[in-house]
Amino acid sequence: MGELQVSYPEMGDISCKIVPDCNGYRQKITQWPKPVVKYPRAVDGSTYILMMVDPDAPSRADPRFKYWRHWLVADINGSTMRNGNIEGSVLTEYGAPTPPPQTGFHRYQFFLYLQERRNITLRPQESPYRQFWRMDDFLSHYQITKKRGSTQFMTQNPMN
Repeated sequence: MGELQVSYPEMGDISCKIVPDCNGYRQKITQWPKPVVKYPRAVDGSTYILMMVDPDAPSRADPRFKYWRHWLVADINGSTMRNGNIEGSVLTEYGAPTPPPQTGFHRYQFFLYLQERRNITLRPQESPYRQFWRMDDFLSHYQITKKRGSTQFMTQNPMN
């Protein structure tokens, strides 16, 4: 949906790909800064909210910590969304993908929504915890319904 592009150094756009252990990419992705995320169809004057989650925490077989919130940014202007220089209200600082050993592949999902309301924050019961995030409740609470893009990549701990 919607041409959302997620790029890391040395790898380029990793949307819908598996991050391999070869060339040290699996380890590097945990050390690199946040990815460049672009949405070429973003509209100037529109505001967006971006979320990165892991629905497979601690594992796909037992996702009791889903959604693990890796990154949440609100109030992103359309022009910065187009060029990948995301500026906005960081509600959750970027947390790199770090799937635990022996848990198989994890999906790291990115969702971009049109943000029609201002003053979006994490509620007190959400803010300190990345795990157990009820993404659907958050979207419903702030009436965020217009998804503009989504993508994911997968990786696993090399100790699998």
